Amino acid sequence: MADENTRAPAQQQAAEEEAAARPVPALRRLRYLVPVFLFVALAAALGVQLLTGEPGKVPSALIDRPVPAFALPPVQGFEEAGGFQTADLGRGEVALVNVFASWCGPCRVEHPLLMALAEAGTVPLYGINYKDTPADAERWLGRLGNPYRLMGADLDGRAAIEWGVYGVPETFVVDGAGRIRHRHIGVLSRHDIDETILPLIEELRG
Repeated sequence: MADENTRAPAQQQAAEEEAAARPVPALRRLRYLVPVFLFVALAAALGVQLLTGEPGKVPSALIDRPVPAFALPPVQGFEEAGGFQTADLGRGEVALVNVFASWCGPCRVEHPLLMALAEAGTVPLYGINYKDTPADAERWLGRLGNPYRLMGADLDGRAAIEWGVYGVPETFVVDGAGRIRHRHIGVLSRHDIDETILPLIEELRG
């Protein structure tokens, strides 16, 4: 009996070693490699940003393509202006589309610049309020000001997904034909506006 008890763990260990030595199926290997590939791709994208000196500019599959199809209800407290949808863009004027949220700290940082653009009438701004609590969004805009001609409440974030948004804030330049011509990820600075956004707007206006 003692010999049998001694052999059992040894046999189990031998079986485990044999299983470990077997080739891993291709699908299992691929499953392990996918996260590695994604990490390498992300690192490469970030490296390009650092090398080009344009940390807010990230390649997007939507550049030079029409804005995606979406239709959003108005933000609470701003129902009179209506919501925001695809048809509001591409009417012969260049516009900015800004994705924001009341819970987003960086959005608060760039908000005064958006207010200045709106007050100067430099370019029409449209807003997508991303995954926000309606009352919080209303309170935030009431306190800091509303720079948007129109804005929509993207409560579930589906519209932002259609725009390819990674997070907030993000800002897009849309030309008069309704095509996305530029995408800025992160906080807009005065330098971004003066050196990239405004020159592009003037160029698109032709």
